[in-house]
Amino acid sequence: MPVIAPWSAPASARIPAQASPQQGDADQAMAAGTTVDHLTETYRAHYRSLLGLAALLLDDTASCEDVVQEAFIRVHSARNRVRDPEKTLAYLRQTVVNLSRSALRRRILGLKLLSKPMPDMASAEEGAYEQLERDQLIKAMRGLQRRQREVLVLRYFADMTEAQVAEVLGLSIGSVKAYGSRGIAALRIAMEAPA
Repeated sequence: MPVIAPWSAPASARIPAQASPQQGDADQAMAAGTTVDHLTETYRAHYRSLLGLAALLLDDTASCEDVVQEAFIRVHSARNRVRDPEKTLAYLRQTVVNLSRSALRRRILGLKLLSKPMPDMASAEEGAYEQLERDQLIKAMRGLQRRQREVLVLRYFADMTEAQVAEVLGLSIGSVKAYGSRGIAALRIAMEAPA
């Protein structure tokens, strides 16, 4: 892709004027900068090698091409700052590396944002299954002996220790363990039985 350079007036058409020292320095800096022709030749000669450099840093061809094109655009817009035309290729390489790093950072950030888990929300189907299980558990609890039901409710639903359950119900700790064990066994059988 050729780069279109602005027309410059031929040397004979220029009007000689008395140049101030500051204007002379600016003209000299413009002459010392990378020219559009030099940049075009660098593009033709080194585009593939810069594409290979980007390919080592990135994983897809489209991104590599975008990075290299963006590097040439940035060097073109800053060509007056590159005083030594021999350093244009080094400047381009560094720009390709920096743009590749930026592309990778954007991807990583995007992946981090996408990988955040959604809040736990049960689907309607899961809610229906939970309701069925809850109903089945309540029905099974009602089928237990009164003491077994009391021990299980206080121990597992009220989150009391065996000693606290024993104190509340006026039983020994051994009796609480026995009622609890028998109640869990009876619940297991009732929950596994077909409804």
